[in-house]
Amino acid sequence: MTEFVTLDGGRIACDVTGDGPLVVLSHGMGTGRGDYRRLVPLLAGAGYRVVNTDMRGHGESSLGWPSVTGKAAISRADVAEDLLGVVRRFGGPAVIVGHSLSGGAATIAAARAPELVAAIVEINPFTRKQRLDAGALLTVRRYRRGIARLMGTLVLKSPRMWRSYLNVAHPGATDEDRRHIDDLMAALRRPGRWQEFMKAGKTVPADAEAHLSGVRCPALVIMGAEDPDFADPRAEGVAVAAAMPPGAGRVAVVGGGHYPHAQSADRVAGLIVPFLREHAGRRLRQAG
Repeated sequence: MTEFVTLDGGRIACDVTGDGPLVVLSHGMGTGRGDYRRLVPLLAGAGYRVVNTDMRGHGESSLGWPSVTGKAAISRADVAEDLLGVVRRFGGPAVIVGHSLSGGAATIAAARAPELVAAIVEINPFTRKQRLDAGALLTVRRYRRGIARLMGTLVLKSPRMWRSYLNVAHPGATDEDRRHIDDLMAALRRPGRWQEFMKAGKTVPADAEAHLSGVRCPALVIMGAEDPDFADPRAEGVAVAAAMPPGAGRVAVVGGGHYPHAQSADRVAGLIVPFLREHAGRRLRQAG
């Protein structure tokens, strides 16, 4: 059953599963908490209380939030404040797991409120400002296809291009993956939802990049080897971790595209669960 966390400006929808140390999940732009549908039971089964959230303006969360930028946008700083509000509601500290845009939000949350964030996991994060790699556009087909569709979505405001991007970003999609994408597109057709998605595309990761040096908790960066958003996914993950204080970040690469937590949940859980056992329980026991 969906629960709602009321914050200044709106309500965040979430599901709560399991018992134990707190883990808060946040998806990327244009999707919903269903992205974590396969990962949640694995984390809960490993002994964690998992709060799986819909980003502001997405899924069942409310529309029309005011932004810290003062613009009609959904920034990483906005999502970070929402996540910290969720952590407070469920009695943190917590490990925050953020995908894509929410990876940057996890960085900001950890830097701003270290007492509430025991550790962070960033999955295929947009945490650093991106530069178009012209050479890779010529030589790396998945990158060329992904960037063309992302740019087409944002410039043309085209749901059709977003659907095409999701197909590219889920390489080797199963029938269940395709049904999930159908559900995502149906959700974006609900009144106001496409406009909220477009707000998420109006911001860049500069706010998150500025906070990387302030991350004091352990951080795990997981990259999908076939992610079409990055010319070299491993190099991007290494760059994110390198911008954190020495020893804070580690990097792992799994198979899959931009959504490995949805397509390869067992492999992603195989990385996250040992990380949680190493850091979440210890930090929470210290906090208590």
